[in-house]
Amino acid sequence: MSDALRPMARQRLYEQVLDRLRSYVAEADLAAGDRLPPERELAQRLGVSRASVKQAIVVLEVQGLVEVRHGGGTYLTGNSLEPEPVERLVERRRRLPDVLEAREALETKLAELAAERRTEEDLAALRDALRHMADEIEAGGLGVEGDRLFHAAVTAAAHSALLAEFMRSISEQIAESRTESLRQPGRPGRSLAQHRAILDAIAARRGKPAATAMRRHVRTVAKVRLLDWNPEEESR
Repeated sequence: MSDALRPMARQRLYEQVLDRLRSYVAEADLAAGDRLPPERELAQRLGVSRASVKQAIVVLEVQGLVEVRHGGGTYLTGNSLEPEPVERLVERRRRLPDVLEAREALETKLAELAAERRTEEDLAALRDALRHMADEIEAGGLGVEGDRLFHAAVTAAAHSALLAEFMRSISEQIAESRTESLRQPGRPGRSLAQHRAILDAIAARRGKPAATAMRRHVRTVAKVRLLDWNPEEESR
């Protein structure tokens, strides 16, 4: 049977709310920093439950398109609402725990080896990556590129060709988890501080503390809003 004629998926109610919110932001010419109407008002105007509106807001928050200030409303972080398709978000949520599990196993060992094998050149690369991340954050960014450079430098400092190959094989998924983590409120600064702790242990050639610092960091990375979202929750 042709895939083109497979049963059509029923659009969840909160997905319809997402479509309406995207149109509303464009028609009202809202921009970054502007506030969306309260959930109660949105529910009344759209003729849906507040739970459906809340679920849509959570999807936007997970994607970093809005900032929800508890007791203070919901604000745009950009000049438009262009959420990725919900099914793509669902797929990312499905694979994220496996990616984070792999990161903890691989990167903890890489940090330990880096402490045992690093050269002065490796330390220079780690310090450069930290400076890059700090500069990004100071400029108002998330520090994504500096974060990437730091973890790449740890991998290089471990001098393990096979572990480096394993890391390359999941580099795309790691990039997803990195962005997911760094857009959590307050996370860039905390991540930078954890990187410094990892570097200090590597510089001191302390393998076990380096592994412990990396494990603590990766477990922080795992605390993301996406994993709290229940995509199957349907509200009417």
